[in-house]
Amino acid sequence: MSSEKQGLVLHPSPANKVFRDRVKELSGEKVELCFQCGACSSGCPMTQEMDYLPSKVIRMVQLGLDEALESKTIWVCTTCFNCEVRCPRGIDIANVMEALRQLVLRKKYDHVTLDQLSDEQLRELPQVAIISSLRKLTA
Repeated sequence: MSSEKQGLVLHPSPANKVFRDRVKELSGEKVELCFQCGACSSGCPMTQEMDYLPSKVIRMVQLGLDEALESKTIWVCTTCFNCEVRCPRGIDIANVMEALRQLVLRKKYDHVTLDQLSDEQLRELPQVAIISSLRKLTA
């Protein structure tokens, strides 16, 4: 019985776990339920325009790989919901794609944080700018 094969166990790094959990939080979807059947990809009308199939993007999120943020797929998704209808686990993949788009937009436009500003700069800034920054950071 010592010849039994053990399955591969992946242990994501803390950074990968943070990314995966953030996507789950923003999307409201339990991406760990996906067992990679490919039904979402087979029903997607936009796969010919994508660099990764939707199932691959979900797998990247499961593994906590933030390379998913660089994918063309998240922008090509038309949120037609064919993937959600076909998913045997009920995962709304369009919500996951939207969460990834939100993360990209927040990442690219977050040029200044309040922590980087001096007390003097904070006093001179319009209040609406400070509130806007805080809303963005807590969204």
